[in-house]
Amino acid sequence: MTEGAVLEWLLDGDPAVAWQAQRGLLDVEEATWSATRRRVSTEGWGRQLLDLQDTNGRWARGLYQPKWTSTNYTLLELRRFGLDPANQAAKKGVQVLLDDAVWVDGGVSYWAGQDLAERCVNGMVLSLASYFEVDDDRVDGMAKGLIDARLRDGAWNCRDYLGDNRHSSFHTTISILEALVLWGRWRATGAADEVLASAHEFMFSHHLFRSHTTGDVINEAWTRFSFPPRWHYDILRGLDHLRDADVRDARMSEAMELVRERRRADGRWSIGPAYSGERHFRMETGRQGGRWNTLRALRVLDWWDAP
Repeated sequence: MTEGAVLEWLLDGDPAVAWQAQRGLLDVEEATWSATRRRVSTEGWGRQLLDLQDTNGRWARGLYQPKWTSTNYTLLELRRFGLDPANQAAKKGVQVLLDDAVWVDGGVSYWAGQDLAERCVNGMVLSLASYFEVDDDRVDGMAKGLIDARLRDGAWNCRDYLGDNRHSSFHTTISILEALVLWGRWRATGAADEVLASAHEFMFSHHLFRSHTTGDVINEAWTRFSFPPRWHYDILRGLDHLRDADVRDARMSEAMELVRERRRADGRWSIGPAYSGERHFRMETGRQGGRWNTLRALRVLDWWDAP
């Protein structure tokens, strides 16, 4: 496939992919990509997910479980689809995540009796409340709790190890980074800028996927790209966040080259592995290449290669 043919293939896909290709790869006029984006709620994968919402605002009758069909994970997919933040069904779902949770020390928990608001879960919920602009008084407190929970190495772990030597988790850190960027944009505040910088330095000190002590690859699974990522980190998810935040560092270069190496001879990237668990439906199947991974890989490469 030529580069032009790959782009046409992306545009021929679901509106959730097509509008992001128009905006991020073709730089078309806003009126054009906005019109395509509006179709996310009326057709394709976005419409399918919205149609599965329960009358009480939940999906699969659950808040965080079952994975991956619960309210939390379905809304994360809709956020990645670029569903209009004003969508009322999504807003209702986020409000349910806030109202039906157990609140522990300023954060949400979905497990009765738990005495800790897990940072990874709160990062996901904060990203949803910020993206869908659910103006609940508790949301800013959740953001502050995450800012204050940073560990000594500059990032986060799902459990609160503040004050000891526990190493941060890439899985938790990427969810919180995505959330704090969205929160900062929504609230037009730089309150998280310092912790964002420290967490980015945590990523760079590991070259996004290597041990800072041995230089070995931390987890080979991170070198294979999955969509949707659920709560998992991989190199492409990390790079796509850095592109979105427009943060560059020379220590990203090896990860960028790995993305290039993963490109197939036909100019596309593979669908990638799927995480085990329930899902509403398969978005992509077969061996013809994956639109989600191709879209994300091309836009990080375009951003990185830009003069």
